[in-house]
Amino acid sequence: MRRFWTNLLAITGALAIVLGINMFADARLGAVQADLTQQKLYTLSRGTRTILAHLKDPITLRLYYSPRLGTAVPSYGTLADHVREMLREYVTASHGKIHVQVLNPEPFSDTEDQALSDGLQAVPLTASGEKVYFGLVGTNMLDDEKTIAFFQPERERFLEYDLTKLVYDLSNPSKPVVGLMSALPIEGDPRLMMMGMRSGSRAGAPWVVSQELHDAYTMKTVPTDAQVIDPSIQVLLVAQPQNLPDATLYAIDQFVMRGGRLMVMVDPYSEAEAASAAQTGMPSEDTGSNLPKLFDAWGITFDSKDVVGDLDNAWRVRATGSNASAVEYVPWFNIRGGIARDDPASADLTQVTVASAGVVGQKPGAPIAFTPLLTSGRESGLLPVEEVRDPDPAKVLADFHPQGGPRVIAARVRGVLHSAFTGPPPAPADKPRPADFPAHIAQTNGPANLVVVGDTDILADRFWVRVQDFFGQSEATPFSDNGAFVVNVIGTLAGGDALIGLRGRGDSIRPFTVVDRMQADAEARFRQAEQTLQQHLEATEKTLQTLRQGGGEGAAGTVITPEQRDAIDKLRTDILTTRAQLRRVQFDLRRDVGALESELKIADIVAVPALLAVLAIALAFHRARRRAQARA
Repeated sequence: MRRFWTNLLAITGALAIVLGINMFADARLGAVQADLTQQKLYTLSRGTRTILAHLKDPITLRLYYSPRLGTAVPSYGTLADHVREMLREYVTASHGKIHVQVLNPEPFSDTEDQALSDGLQAVPLTASGEKVYFGLVGTNMLDDEKTIAFFQPERERFLEYDLTKLVYDLSNPSKPVVGLMSALPIEGDPRLMMMGMRSGSRAGAPWVVSQELHDAYTMKTVPTDAQVIDPSIQVLLVAQPQNLPDATLYAIDQFVMRGGRLMVMVDPYSEAEAASAAQTGMPSEDTGSNLPKLFDAWGITFDSKDVVGDLDNAWRVRATGSNASAVEYVPWFNIRGGIARDDPASADLTQVTVASAGVVGQKPGAPIAFTPLLTSGRESGLLPVEEVRDPDPAKVLADFHPQGGPRVIAARVRGVLHSAFTGPPPAPADKPRPADFPAHIAQTNGPANLVVVGDTDILADRFWVRVQDFFGQSEATPFSDNGAFVVNVIGTLAGGDALIGLRGRGDSIRPFTVVDRMQADAEARFRQAEQTLQQHLEATEKTLQTLRQGGGEGAAGTVITPEQRDAIDKLRTDILTTRAQLRRVQFDLRRDVGALESELKIADIVAVPALLAVLAIALAFHRARRRAQARA
């Protein structure tokens, strides 16, 4: 009896200890987690933690999710789990500044009405019209709203970037200030615009990319003879910098040294400038641009003597001459496979068009991180810039020889940069230096962030958008993603180091590679057998046709001869045999996959608990032996 009470007391004590440990863990260790995924899907990056740690005002995130979506499409259910876990991490890392609400917008409910009013996208799930939701709405103290209308599994690798960008925008509600310095009439040419209004044309009108930039950012024009860049400018877009004076080069250099973000677009031959010059009647001898002094100091190279040609992705244009025909004009080409898919600025782009672009590169030994964003295809090569000044497309094609690829057209540059100047250059005689001229800085305080593009024609309307007049209003229809590329790149630069450092990560849905390989092998065998069957059928039909043609004339020709009967019998035998082979292949596939599935189930359901049981029994046996030895 005494042993019974002793055992009961021991069991009660063990239960109390277990309960106490659980209560302590729930109270003190609730935020302690271990991310065991191979690609650290649930571990926030340093940039995200920096943004969340410096939040000043609360932000509310409302996640709308219809569980029916995850039930019907399991990939969305997996993504929903990933989103919820990430949002929990955001709440923890923000120290309570972020509040998350998870809502189920059931049909015809107030929550569904709220989801619609928040701008979420309703997606039909069934033929009966049942709609589901899976989106996020964020609000700040000023009632500003940012929305992810619908989460897509294809963009799961950018989930952290999308969530952090949404939080960053809500914590910084004012639009980023972007400066534009360009020799191109991106903002329009007032003189030509007046002429265009009289003739009813769009001559001199602002480029479409200008409207895209104004919609997304607060734009400021920076003159090409500026000696200082306005300190309020966060990102400076320099496009077609031609013959800039040293004072302006110094202003750009010091803007970068002080931590400003720069997107610079240079060009060995600007098609847009050449076309504009021809319209004015004053053709320019040189429409190229470069920043050799700055690039050389920063470890960047740019080839301004040659343009890139791409045979596989070239535009078809009409050749010159009396026998004009459409030929591939290799200096103008679309970039599809050469778009960086691990960068949030370009990951969702389908096509970017470039024209007479140059090659951007990294100087040997330069201590910078050089990450390509746009590259030409494998059948690319270089052409002397003289060949595109007054080109004959047929001759250009005949003289072009692919030299392999790819070649970098646009790239991100990141690293500690040194100034291209030892001090301020002399001020121009006709323009004195400003009174508040800042002191010289020899190098960046931290890693600088730049994007260098070897083509300015990305901005020109003719290479990415069709503009039509619709009852007095201009309708712009993009056929390439040039505008989105420019706006996205500036957006990542405006977000600072934290957003630039967020790259594409892995997906939470991991493919079952062993099963996929087995299915692929079986599918190959299945298709081979199917092809064999088709060949048998075609050969037999030809045999039957030949026999009919040689079977006699008139009514006698319709009589089935013994040879035809044998052929038909062989056909039936072949069909039965091949169908049996197809069934065998399918059976083997299901058997192999089923066997593997059974093995995994046994491992998960039986093997692991059995192993734990064996360990428990072994431990109990070991303790019993120690007690017996102690009594002895």
